[in-house]
Amino acid sequence: MYEIIEINDLSAEELRPYTDTSEKSLLHWKGTPDGIFIAESPKVIKTALESGYTPISLLMERKYISKQTELLQSCGDIPVFTADQQLLTELTGYKLTQGALCAMRRRPVPAAEEALRHAERIAVLEDITNQTNIGAIFRSAAALGFDAVALTPSCSDPLFRRSVRVSMGTVFQLPWTYLPSGSPDYVDYLRELGFVTAAMALRKDTVSIRNPRLTSAHKLAVILGTEGDGLKDSTIDACDHTIKIPMAHGVDSLNVAAASAVAFWQLTKYCEN
Repeated sequence: MYEIIEINDLSAEELRPYTDTSEKSLLHWKGTPDGIFIAESPKVIKTALESGYTPISLLMERKYISKQTELLQSCGDIPVFTADQQLLTELTGYKLTQGALCAMRRRPVPAAEEALRHAERIAVLEDITNQTNIGAIFRSAAALGFDAVALTPSCSDPLFRRSVRVSMGTVFQLPWTYLPSGSPDYVDYLRELGFVTAAMALRKDTVSIRNPRLTSAHKLAVILGTEGDGLKDSTIDACDHTIKIPMAHGVDSLNVAAASAVAFWQLTKYCEN
């Protein structure tokens, strides 16, 4: 059974997961083989639990304790630290979303071959470091029928707090993995796994995302680049197709998260095109 603990000492060691501002330090948390992460809001915490992640402790605003009995019970025998909103804001440095944070154990990231084995539609993220965009892309991929997400090693970690929150917990539901370093090496690797590769880029030699060669592909990898520079030239050159979204009024591009949603909707195998 969970244990309710009133917070009296903001510097207590047990509260460090919620006060440590370095996400990377959570990756090397003492006593955990793969590190920990922070899930924010009852809905996201519930999704993580349902996806098999193990909670370590909860931080919950006092007024929500009686309203979240089912969530607390599902967390099992862990400490639940509590105080009023003002003290928790002082502790964490920000106002908690719906009054709850949960420290949870990470799981090993699966090898790319394992994570992508049964996937037919995947999103590939190249060097994207904006945590909001990472989370939004995961949410769109999950909602629009993509099977997995693959990231290059330079991408921001999908389990960083902001990405988890923006994704609304879909980072726990979709398989994800890291690809081998280097371009075009990872494009060649995807091709070896049977994927047709499509780079989203602003070039003249592009095909529309409505092109039947894309929509009919048995296995398709949609590759997205950074906000500023986009995909590397070597990545684009290595791909089977360069694709773009038809646009009006002289607009040449969309935010990468918005562009991903449009592309996923058009190219999914699970929604009518």
